[in-house]
Amino acid sequence: MAHVERILIVGGGIAGLTLATALHQQGFRPELIERSPAWQATGAGIAVQPNGMRVLHALGLGEAVEQAGTAIRRWDVCDQQGEVLSSTDLEELWGDVGAFIGIARTSLQQVLREGAAAVPCGLGTSITSLRQDGQRVAVGLNDGSVREYDLVVGADGLASTVRQLTLSRVQPVYTGQMVWRSLAPVRPPGLSRVQFLLGEGCFFGLVPVGDGYTYGFGNVTGPRFHGSIAGRLVRLRQHFAAFEGPVQEFLAALICDERIYASPIEWLEREVWQSGRVVLIGDAAHASLPMMGQGGCLAMEDAWVLAGVLRGAESVEQALDTYVMRRRARVSWVRQQSRAVAESFNLPPSRRNAALREQGDQMMHARFSPLIPPP
Repeated sequence: MAHVERILIVGGGIAGLTLATALHQQGFRPELIERSPAWQATGAGIAVQPNGMRVLHALGLGEAVEQAGTAIRRWDVCDQQGEVLSSTDLEELWGDVGAFIGIARTSLQQVLREGAAAVPCGLGTSITSLRQDGQRVAVGLNDGSVREYDLVVGADGLASTVRQLTLSRVQPVYTGQMVWRSLAPVRPPGLSRVQFLLGEGCFFGLVPVGDGYTYGFGNVTGPRFHGSIAGRLVRLRQHFAAFEGPVQEFLAALICDERIYASPIEWLEREVWQSGRVVLIGDAAHASLPMMGQGGCLAMEDAWVLAGVLRGAESVEQALDTYVMRRRARVSWVRQQSRAVAESFNLPPSRRNAALREQGDQMMHARFSPLIPPP
């Protein structure tokens, strides 16, 4: 076991909370800080796929997530009128890895917070400086104090302060896509599966979550824009007015501009994960396009692997080298495949739809099968 007494986790999202639980269960004493003054879970909903559920079950949290969410057994890709182009049996694809669960972000965060209840968490706390000196990392905080740690983990997302202060000042890159995310208190008739409905230069995704709600996300290819919150629902409906079936039922159930999250999709072209005794996990290390829906699951895997290698290695340095080695190929695969999916969605609809009818299910199996073995 690596000799590491003080570990600081920066960021209280999926990555940070999962790591806090995993480290505590491995016998470490981590601390967690989160810049927001209150617990927040933006993004509306999420699909926790079986490789993520495998981690949650290992931590004793899987059953609670399954109870709070909805089990999903198929993934359909359709045209914008709702005609199925390809359909994948998720239980056949994933085998006994675990369930595929749609869940509201707030519900998932609540389960993760309960799992990390034994770990000290400081809300409204952010870092202002990081300086490494041999076996210690000196961390300056926004209250003016400076604390020393044996290891600092940046789990603070795409705009990671830890990354900016220590590893790379390269800024996230706009992918050319904007997305609206929301939860609606409705379950369109027959919606028991993930559905992607593809238009020209846009698509709309629907995922059943708990308590009869549905998570929806509308993606549009084009220039970045900064629209006001007021009128957001009207603009969302206008963008997807040509879509039929469950999309219109979902949009009709939305009533509030403030509960629609609109944002650019950005990613990191250059991955830098570790320097000395500072390491990144989740989006802070490898933010990707969301086309495989694997961002949260990869963050959970990162946390699980990092906690495990710290437990088994003789030194912190050895553990971090092992962590990066074990994770890089798997993460790179997801990043490459997500980019390929985005490019395929932007093909002319007639060509894209024909390819999906012919081999869409086979492509899904090829895309996700490398994630079936444990990380």
